[in-house]
Parts: sequence; structure tokens; C-alpha cells
Amino acid sequence: DAVVFTGGIGENDARVRERCCKGLAALGIELDGRKNAASCDGIFDIHRDSSQVSLLVVPTNEELEIARQTLDCVQNAVS
Repeated sequence: DAVVFTGGIGENDARVRERCCKGLAALGIELDGRKNAASCDGIFDIHRDSSQVSLLVVPTNEELEIARQTLDCVQNAVS
């Protein structure tokens, strides 16, 4: 099991991640405040070692995905 934070807010706002995880210990979700506040590149975890659920921050490139899907739509419309 995992909770994945991604996109602009999920990747960059530790406070939002903290608020999302607040009160979820009964579900096995334990946020590590130190890891959550740290600045990292790439995929990184923000859960405590005792957490039953992984908490991950996963970078995305939303603009690239939008461009790819737009290109697919245009190419399909021309075909």
C-alpha cells in the first residue's frame, strides 16, 4: 500500500502533505516530519520506518504529458 504525492502541490508543499496525512495513524499512515520538510530530487519517501503504508513524493512532468496527448489527438484527427 502507498500514498503518492505528485504534481505541483504534491511535490512542493510539505504543509499540504502533512495535512493530508493528519489523523490517519489508525490506517497505518505515519508521516516523518523531518523527511517531509526536507528538499529532495527524484522520488523520495516521507513515511516513518514504523509506517505500514509507504508515503512517496513522485515528480511529474505534467507539461510534457499534456503535449504528448495533444500530439496524439492532432495526429489521430489528421489520419
